[in-house]
Amino acid sequence: MTGRYVALGSAMAAGPGIAPRVTGSPFLAFRSARNYPHLLAESLSLDLVDVTYAGATTAHVLYEKQNGTPPQTTVLNGSESLVTVTIGHNDVGYMQLLTSAYFPHAVRSMPIIGDRLRDLHDYRARNRALAMVAEALIEVGSMLRRLAPQARIFFIDCLTLLPDRGFDAPPLSRSDVDLGRHVAETLERHTAEAAAETGCEIVRAGAASRSHHAWSPDPWTTKGAVPLPGRLSPFQPNAAGLRAIADLVVAQVGKQAPSWSGQSERRASS
Repeated sequence: MTGRYVALGSAMAAGPGIAPRVTGSPFLAFRSARNYPHLLAESLSLDLVDVTYAGATTAHVLYEKQNGTPPQTTVLNGSESLVTVTIGHNDVGYMQLLTSAYFPHAVRSMPIIGDRLRDLHDYRARNRALAMVAEALIEVGSMLRRLAPQARIFFIDCLTLLPDRGFDAPPLSRSDVDLGRHVAETLERHTAEAAAETGCEIVRAGAASRSHHAWSPDPWTTKGAVPLPGRLSPFQPNAAGLRAIADLVVAQVGKQAPSWSGQSERRASS
């Protein structure tokens, strides 16, 4: 594969805390020069346009500015041979749900913050967010397919953060771990369905990293912590995880692209 490669997504793609930063990138993007898009472009000799941005949601990919930066899809010009996107977990508050367990009780009891945290830990609220992101992911795939018609487009789901059922993840409570797994599993399913629905491909980073969760002896992600300057971002890929994702995509590129019958186009026109 040769040509132009555009990388879209949030911190799971940007690689916050992994030195060095991309020269000239927005400060709040926390974009690493050793994130999986850069490793992938290096492996495949592609011309990389990396617009990944920490904290991004599907809206920031599609139509909304992020800290003054244009929507990520505005960089697509139709000449791309490869597009990757890792998105959706900020829409459903996945990392925020897990990270909140590390906040001091006094912080969790504050009026405005406490209300937000209670919402994050509410099953019904998370399920509503998951239902909304399912449609948003389809919108992302449809727009990418329309704007980059010649490209192979890969949705890359999130690395596994939590251990399998039956294992604890201190200091997270059992109920928080169960909710986190539910959110992660549902988001994985929605991401795969969106890829299939829109003529894109899925790279199952979550499935590949089940034994490399944050509490494992060989983690591909960081554990939780209160976010502080100079500290690796909580619940994000580490260097090994970013390399693993790049290797997964290289392997996928080596396979023949699946045919697509245009399901979403037929559905939209019916």
